Amino acid sequence: MTELETLEKIAAECPGTLAVEARLGGEPVLSLNAAVELPLASVGKLLLLAEVAMGVEGGVLDAGEPVELLEEDYCGGSGLLAGPVGLSARRWSVGDLALLTAAVSDNTATNALLRTVGLGRVNAAAAAIGLTRTRLLDRIREPRLPEHPPAFALGTAGELAGLAALVASGGAWQARLRGWMTANTDHSLVPALVRHDPEGGWLANKTGVDAGVRADVGIMGGAAGGLAYAVLAAGPPGSEDRLARAVRQAGTVVAALAPWG
Repeated sequence: MTELETLEKIAAECPGTLAVEARLGGEPVLSLNAAVELPLASVGKLLLLAEVAMGVEGGVLDAGEPVELLEEDYCGGSGLLAGPVGLSARRWSVGDLALLTAAVSDNTATNALLRTVGLGRVNAAAAAIGLTRTRLLDRIREPRLPEHPPAFALGTAGELAGLAALVASGGAWQARLRGWMTANTDHSLVPALVRHDPEGGWLANKTGVDAGVRADVGIMGGAAGGLAYAVLAAGPPGSEDRLARAVRQAGTVVAALAPWG
């Protein structure tokens, strides 16, 4: 059975849509439903982190610039800044907020960064590097109500794998973004069934978890020059365990293509 046939079998058992793309040297080597637009959950934070990395390396943003957290920034869900046992500091640098966003997917840090940079600027930067259908719709909200945009972010596996391939290709802002992605503490999706050393630098990734969404985008087999991938799964609320299983199974197929040496 080929890799694509294996993915198709996994997708047939998935309770929603499974979308996958893997790239080596920037070129697709495995694709399934890669042009289908899906909700991204926190994977959409990669667009914000990319714009911050470009801004810092381009001299538009100062990584050390302090940002005061506002009440409107605070948001439940993932992270360390919100909640009764959250970190107490109310002022963090742009670089600190980016690291919190990447490492623990901190929703409050994300909102503070997005307020500082601007949603329009993030989407314009994403479009400039080829993400024309992958974009942010809103800030992070817990809960998301009917009067709000339907999702934080939407996009395609093809465009997100292209972003990961660009990050793997080298360059100053790409190296900064790779560093943030390597700090990610969540290896529960694509890497979960792959034998690895979580501290070995084998992976740089960003996960997304929401009701009916499980997503993982990153670089395998070395943070620079490795296999770029995007694995997205979306289905009805209540199907999260089966969606996660599909993403993990797809991850084993993707990992087999990575240049482990």
